[in-house]
Amino acid sequence: MLDLTPTNVGLMLLASTGAGLIDAIVGGGGLIMVPSLFGLFPQAVPATLLGSNKVASISGTAWAAWQYARRVSLPSGRLTGAIVATLIGALAGAWLATQVPSRPFRLVLPVLLTLVWIYTLWRKDLGREHLPLWSARQEALLATVLGASIGFYDGLFGPGTGSFFVFALVRGLGWDFLHASAAAKRLNLAANAAALAWFIPNGHVVWALALPMAVANVLGSAIGTRLALKQGVGFVRSVFLVVVGALIVKTAWDAWHL
Repeated sequence: MLDLTPTNVGLMLLASTGAGLIDAIVGGGGLIMVPSLFGLFPQAVPATLLGSNKVASISGTAWAAWQYARRVSLPSGRLTGAIVATLIGALAGAWLATQVPSRPFRLVLPVLLTLVWIYTLWRKDLGREHLPLWSARQEALLATVLGASIGFYDGLFGPGTGSFFVFALVRGLGWDFLHASAAAKRLNLAANAAALAWFIPNGHVVWALALPMAVANVLGSAIGTRLALKQGVGFVRSVFLVVVGALIVKTAWDAWHL
């Protein structure tokens, strides 16, 4: 059982609100939520903390996806295959995570994130305009491949998934950061659903904590989505660079302490 004192629950609600805000803009809410859970409940089973986190995360992501859908026009038909592929890829990755060690991924991840950060900073025009590179059929196929690949990574390891989705859609499809972030919410929703399909039946969710966190995450998501839609592409790009920079520091620290 978790030590659900008023102080611990209050701190987690604050963390969940902040995570929802960041996640709605460009992904990376796990930077706040996961360390907070592990720090406040050090004796808990890790899978239970991750499952409770996913309940909150999927709630905020669903809210953000709905808000973006009202204001940002996306080619929904072309994303259908990507959503299904993300779901299947995440399930496959989750299974493989039980068979292989995570150490190699922890060592490589900060290097990959650094390359993404440098490339985005170097290409100052990247993602500022929405200029799709491919035909409808090609775009649907490429989005499906991206969904399967990053979904698999999410199930297998996970950190930075939202940022990888955004970068892949910007660089691979030629979308701007706002459209990419809106689409990433739908893909993240599929990946989170795949994770919960395992966590919930196996009893790895503490609902007394997860449900209040979900409400807080939706609140943060509402604020973050509003900011992204109001401030536009340049703001989302700047937040992306900040979040990826924080991910580099966090994952490099983790890898060093292996």
